Amino acid sequence: MSEEAKQYTLNEVSSHRTKSSLYIAVHGKVYDVTNFIDEHPGGEEVLLDEGGKDATEAFDDVGHSEEAYEILKRHYIGELKDAPPPSITIKSTPYEKTTQPESPSNFGIFIPIAVLIAYIAYKYVSQS
Repeated sequence: MSEEAKQYTLNEVSSHRTKSSLYIAVHGKVYDVTNFIDEHPGGEEVLLDEGGKDATEAFDDVGHSEEAYEILKRHYIGELKDAPPPSITIKSTPYEKTTQPESPSNFGIFIPIAVLIAYIAYKYVSQS
């Protein structure tokens, strides 16, 4: 028998933003991170700053490890009722290079012609 997750409004989440009761919302899910405040590797200030609100952007911007996602799952208490629909974002690194087929250019034929002219000039000069 599966239980339906408790639904929280953002207003309800916002009433839990102290060290003694701290909720955050990430990707439409609500987490009670009160017992994790002292263990958070980034310090308690980070959690307290994001406490009581949708912390999705802040959570994603940090680039958390897989272990962090597993820890977050342990603190799950319900769903954010008025969460914005999930958006699909594709992040690319600034070093990513997209390859496109090269357009034909006349420069490709210039090199063999230059080599041929140089060879003919060499032969002409060496015969003299």
